[in-house]
Amino acid sequence: MAHDKKNISISRKERRKVQHQEAKLANKQGKMASRKAARLTRIGIYVGLILVAIFLGFVAYTRINREMPGVAVSIIGNQHLRSLTTPHIPYNSDPPTSGPHVSSVARWGVHTRPIPRELQVHNLEDGGVFIQYSCKDCDELIKKLEEIVLRYPYTILAPYPEMDSKIASTAWGRIDQFSEFDKKRIIRFIEAYKGKDHHVRY
Repeated sequence: MAHDKKNISISRKERRKVQHQEAKLANKQGKMASRKAARLTRIGIYVGLILVAIFLGFVAYTRINREMPGVAVSIIGNQHLRSLTTPHIPYNSDPPTSGPHVSSVARWGVHTRPIPRELQVHNLEDGGVFIQYSCKDCDELIKKLEEIVLRYPYTILAPYPEMDSKIASTAWGRIDQFSEFDKKRIIRFIEAYKGKDHHVRY
C-alpha cells in the first residue's frame, strides 16, 4: 500500500508540473499574440496616417493649383541654346512657358516689337511675366496694358501677332489667354508669379 501511495504522489507532482508548464506556455503564447496584435495595430495606424497625409497633400495641391491664376503647362526643361536659330524641341504652349532658350534676356518693360520665343523663355525662368497681345489698331488696349506693366518689375509687354488669343499672360509653367481686357485678371496673374526664380536642373 505504501508503494502505491508513493506512485500516486509522484504522479500528482508530475501532473502539477505539466499543468504549470502548460499554463506558462499558454501565458507566453498569449503575450506573444498580444504583442503581435499590438504591432499589427500600430502598423495599420501608421499606414492609415500615411495614406491620409498623402490624400490631404493631393487635395491641397489640387486646390492650390486650381486656385492659382492661369492654366498649368508641363515644364519641358531649360536647355540653353547657342543662338536664336539653334534647332530645338517644339514648345508645348504658344506663347511658350518653359523650354529651350538663349543665354541673354529681353529688357524688362514695354516693347513695340515681338520678342523671339527663345528669348522670352529665359525671362520667364528668371521670374518674369509676359503680357502679350495680338491685335491691329488697338492703341487704347495697348495703353491700358502699358499702365499695368509699368507698375511692376519683372514684367514685359510686347506684341505677339502669331497667337490665337487677343491677350496672353505667361509665367514659368503657367499661361492665361483671353479675348477682352481684364485688369484684375492681369494684375492677379502678375502678382502671383513675378520675381520667382526657376533655375533648376531638369
